Amino acid sequence: MTCSACVNSIERALNEMDGVSASVNFASETVHVLAPADLSSELVIKKIKAAGYGATLLSDGASPALHRKGAARALFFAALFAVPSIAISMVMSWHQPINDWLIAHFNDYSIPLPPHAVHSFASWLVIALTAPLILFVAFPIHRAAIRNIFHPTMDTLVSLGSLTAYIWSIYATYTQEGDVYTEVAAGVLLFVILGRYLESRAKKSASSALSTLLALGEKEVAVIRNGTEVIIPISHLVVGDQFVVKPGARIATDGIVISGQSSVDNSLVTGESRAIEVSPGSLVIGSALNNNGRIIVRATRIGSDTELARITAMVVTAQGSKAPIQALADKVASIFVPVVTVLAIATFEAWYYFGDKSLTYSISTAITVLVIACPCALGLATPVALLVASGRGALRGIVIRHPRVLEASRSIDVVVLDKTGTLTDGAMKVLDVAIPTSAQKVLGREFAQLTNERNILSSALALESQSNHPVAQAIAHFCIAQGAQQIPVTDFTETPGIGTAGRVVIADKAPVVIIGSPASVAHSSTPFDAEILQAIAEGESQSRAVSVLAWDGVAIAVFATGDVIKADAPATISALHERGIETWLLTGDNAESANKIASAVGIPSDRIIATATPEAKLAKIVELQSAGRHVMMVGDGINDAAALAQSDLSIAMGTGTDAAIATADITLMRPQLMGVIEALALSRRTLRTIKVNLGWAFAYNAIGLPIAAAGLASPMYAAAAMALSSLFVVTNSLRIK
Repeated sequence: MTCSACVNSIERALNEMDGVSASVNFASETVHVLAPADLSSELVIKKIKAAGYGATLLSDGASPALHRKGAARALFFAALFAVPSIAISMVMSWHQPINDWLIAHFNDYSIPLPPHAVHSFASWLVIALTAPLILFVAFPIHRAAIRNIFHPTMDTLVSLGSLTAYIWSIYATYTQEGDVYTEVAAGVLLFVILGRYLESRAKKSASSALSTLLALGEKEVAVIRNGTEVIIPISHLVVGDQFVVKPGARIATDGIVISGQSSVDNSLVTGESRAIEVSPGSLVIGSALNNNGRIIVRATRIGSDTELARITAMVVTAQGSKAPIQALADKVASIFVPVVTVLAIATFEAWYYFGDKSLTYSISTAITVLVIACPCALGLATPVALLVASGRGALRGIVIRHPRVLEASRSIDVVVLDKTGTLTDGAMKVLDVAIPTSAQKVLGREFAQLTNERNILSSALALESQSNHPVAQAIAHFCIAQGAQQIPVTDFTETPGIGTAGRVVIADKAPVVIIGSPASVAHSSTPFDAEILQAIAEGESQSRAVSVLAWDGVAIAVFATGDVIKADAPATISALHERGIETWLLTGDNAESANKIASAVGIPSDRIIATATPEAKLAKIVELQSAGRHVMMVGDGINDAAALAQSDLSIAMGTGTDAAIATADITLMRPQLMGVIEALALSRRTLRTIKVNLGWAFAYNAIGLPIAAAGLASPMYAAAAMALSSLFVVTNSLRIK
């Protein structure tokens, strides 16, 4: 593709197919197709080829070919033929020596001389040197122009301009009437091919972030089979496999650490700058770099379900979408080439018939109009900026899924935040544990040798590892991290809202173990020890979830679990307030917990809604919008999905549910809340860049076309200006950080 008109041609061709909706991205040279399930990709590719373009199916994990493979080769041959042609044409003092030298050699070999060889042999030489450039190097341009004859594109302008100049030069040299413009044909094609080469290099640079993501995945993995390490292709890995990650290697897929300790660098996946310490029970992300320890990981997600695959899919989807601001540019581009063609014809007629200018001058001016026009800049203005922003953002853990956020970001004046998983870590953790020895005495001497910390934690692990409840999972992960062992459990039962129970085998004993809320355990046990009661009171006073562990009806341990406020949450709220943005807290949690969190992070008490249902969250968003406010919602749960969809701009935490991530415009893949500020800043910078690009594209053509039509520029300068116009748009977009 060479300009926006190509985009329109391909979209028009594909959208003619029944049930097909196609969106072409000019910057990445890809097309995203929504089609019936029974429509084969071969038919889609065939339709694209019928429209005059080539296409191949992009496989999973493959990077789009954002640079033309033959661009460098085409530039080499274009320079090989064009540079001598231009040099000979421009240096008049060379003409007569070349004429004499060629005439002498032609006479030596009895070769017939061309017409007017005495004065024009140098011109014939330039025509001969330019012929391979016109006929072979530029053949793809002419072919595309012919194929799109009814839907003109940028290739139409270049082909028409260069062929007109070349054919006219042959005529002028043969008849000795008028000036010769062979160097114009050569120069136009050289600058166009040079511009496309530089543009393709810039596109490749713009897509480097996506290429980096695609290159992170491991190709092989060392799995444990019968106690032995076996190297297998990553495609053979299945959920539940245990694999080894050595220091300096990348983690093959998402999983949970079951052995070993290390620090893990997630920076290229989530944008987190600090290494994360991992140990048994820790969750790890595929493609993260293992720094210094050997760990064994159990695979929990593979293939397209992994975190890296989700990020890459969202980035590719975003790069294939169009921002609303691009609509005007697309409309202009769809009629641009026909209008320029008509303007070139009108320019010729005006100068030749009404301006008393020669045929040579009129043709030269018309060629300048054809060449200086640049719909490429219009077509590249938005998609290249979005390509850069989405790629750079992804490397920092900010995944832009819908381009509409760019325009929405500039008007946001209210941010509504969920609590759990947004202002807090969202994962329950054991914040305190009490195992008083005074409580164990009631069990008697027969348990004295067994009531050590490791056995008590192992009994808790035996029960809680069987449950999916968040508190149970938190206790299980804590026990694993403390070195607890998985021991057998029988007669396991789980009562929702109460707790879990079962008979656990510890050495030669098999006590009935219960773990649950203090009230539920109290019904099935002896009176609690004083230290147990104190630990329960302390946990409840801090709004933590308290669980009591009992053996054979005797409470011997207390676990206090809770959610932790994110370290950067207060700074994020403060940064929003400094920008004049109002903050609200909407949570389904109780009022006490909501007020405590809001106070800690700096949200005013009159902007808190506790025990909010999904319907209540949605209603509040609508209420704010009805008052003329522009609302951004930040959440992570299923109960946030409706509010995320309703808001003007939505951000989902990457640790949240698939429903929230699928609904949101932006996903933060790293846990830090400050990503909200960075996402807003990135969106606004990208929008400013797009406006500069579009302003330049419109201004260039608005100024350049009248200058060309007025005869104030030569065709060769026009070709250079056209190439630089596209290059400006791409390089300006690369400034987005």
